[in-house]
Amino acid sequence: MEHIVSEGIVDSYFKKLKENLSVDVAIAGGGPSGLIAAYYLAKAGLKVAIYERRLAPGGGMWGGAMLFNQIIVQSNALPVLEELGIQYSEFKDGYYVMDSTHTTSALIYQATKAGAKIFNSTTIEDVIFHDNRVSGIVLNWAGIRREQLPVDPLSISAKAVIDGTGHDCDITRTVAQKNNVKLNTKTGGVIGERSMSADEAERTTIDNTKEVFPGLYVTGMAANAVSGGYRMGPIFGGMILSGKKVAELIIKQIKG
Repeated sequence: MEHIVSEGIVDSYFKKLKENLSVDVAIAGGGPSGLIAAYYLAKAGLKVAIYERRLAPGGGMWGGAMLFNQIIVQSNALPVLEELGIQYSEFKDGYYVMDSTHTTSALIYQATKAGAKIFNSTTIEDVIFHDNRVSGIVLNWAGIRREQLPVDPLSISAKAVIDGTGHDCDITRTVAQKNNVKLNTKTGGVIGERSMSADEAERTTIDNTKEVFPGLYVTGMAANAVSGGYRMGPIFGGMILSGKKVAELIIKQIKG
């Protein structure tokens, strides 16, 4: 039995990995925006993979606010929640409350059900850079990076890369710093996240969701951090709609 169990896991995992050495879209970070993007991209028939450095995808949505596992969403995001079968209840004045564990679990389930693949405990340490364009990712195990072991990575080709790494916007910072390029921002570089202004942040999260360099897109809090937007706290309408918007941008680019 032990041999069968090990063989089944090894064979199936390496089959999945081999089948995804070239993807349409590589998503750095499995937070809410990345999961929403993956759902819509996979639903459109694109090959999409999420690379999440933590053991569990979901980002900060799991913990709600200060470990009170409830989150808030506005009415404009309700169509997405209803499409994904997520339960919610009205609180007041167009704001709705949801259980964060239920919501995060649903996002993971629906993204993978649509066909997206998730590679957890992995980290993107660099990008593939061809002809002044981001053309894929450079992948390693999160533990290898954490322990700073001198182990070379693998590369994954992609038609588009989404930076969904949250407040740190790691992928966009790497692209700008290593390649001395100008980004599609007011300064041409990563501006950095501003302090909390929830109402303003909800709007700018969506506005700042865009292609910031050929082949590289930003979503969620990474979008605000790159373009100098505010943070919003445990309200997730903007995050959800940002994920949907970045998927629509890439679908239009790839499929026309």
